[in-house]
Amino acid sequence: MSMSKKTIIWIAVLGVLAIAIIWGVGRYNAIITAEENVNTAWSQVENQYQRRADLIPNLVETVKGYAAHESETLEGVIAARAKATQVVVDPANATAEQLAAFQAAQGELSQALGRLMAISENYPDLKASANFVALQSQLEGTENRITVARNNFNEVDRQFNTMIRRFPTNIIANMMNAEKRPYFEAIEGAEQAPKVQF
Repeated sequence: MSMSKKTIIWIAVLGVLAIAIIWGVGRYNAIITAEENVNTAWSQVENQYQRRADLIPNLVETVKGYAAHESETLEGVIAARAKATQVVVDPANATAEQLAAFQAAQGELSQALGRLMAISENYPDLKASANFVALQSQLEGTENRITVARNNFNEVDRQFNTMIRRFPTNIIANMMNAEKRPYFEAIEGAEQAPKVQF
């Protein structure tokens, strides 16, 4: 008993449809996985910034004990910390502007911490304090972790952005309304070396 031409055509069409559906589901799941990787990488960035924010009150209290008349610098650090912790970015809906605002607030905090560390040079007792030295070391380690977390975020972000823009995966990405995610970028003026004057 042989199959009719119609039956063979229907089997072929169903086979092609099954392959297309399996491929589409696979691409959909790959996009979801990549999107979750971006969200996880972002949470690691936030964790490291939070770690830094958590160290600051102890650092400020330690400095305050040795350099009480540096209140302007200490208040600047506290204000910058408050501002930095108020800027929240939802990685699923992040825009380049939101990421830039987050980065600017964190940059202000970095500058305030830099001023705080600079005043420690004027206080030998502070520099010799075991608590200050330990906090300073933790802060330096955290800054390194922040750099690693940001680099990892940008790499995972790049992979996601590449995936959703490549053909034919972009067809599924468009149906999911998956949009390109912003990157951390260098702060404006970072390409120029600082001027040192004596």
